Amino acid sequence: MGTPLTNDRFEDLLSAANRSAVHLELRDAYMADDSFTRWRETGAVARDANDEWWISTVGKQVERGVAVKRARIVSEPLSAYSRWLWECTPAVNLAAGETVRWLPRHRTAGLVVPPADFWVFDSEVLAWNHFSGDGEWAGNEVTRSRELIKLCLEAFEAVWERAIDHQEYRPV
Repeated sequence: MGTPLTNDRFEDLLSAANRSAVHLELRDAYMADDSFTRWRETGAVARDANDEWWISTVGKQVERGVAVKRARIVSEPLSAYSRWLWECTPAVNLAAGETVRWLPRHRTAGLVVPPADFWVFDSEVLAWNHFSGDGEWAGNEVTRSRELIKLCLEAFEAVWERAIDHQEYRPV
């Protein structure tokens, strides 16, 4: 079993990383926040306090040499939420120094991935991200299980190899 993880704990895990932090996202929608709601109403991408926190937190680690990679498996045509993420990626994830790739779900045949989103830090710590069926945050759990970390890293690398860099990906 893992231990609960909060934003502060996430920041601690990321801050403790020396080489890498990889993140795999598998859902087509997550909890709807104010910035997503504004985008749906106006079509405008606007950063909020959470985005600024993310850019600062991740940016500090990237500046000291931690490679932060994010892969998103998405259904096409994109859900409204995934379209919003794609539009926000330059202003948030790329601005923080992340490398982001997208993998259309129809190109995943033959891949085996865990059923939950996750982060792996320095190939030593795995943080599972749990969400309810409607995309609301349900908490995290952390493990240092070598077997689970190995499986997740293999899944991430397989996705990463097939995925398309954000700069080249054109959503359907």
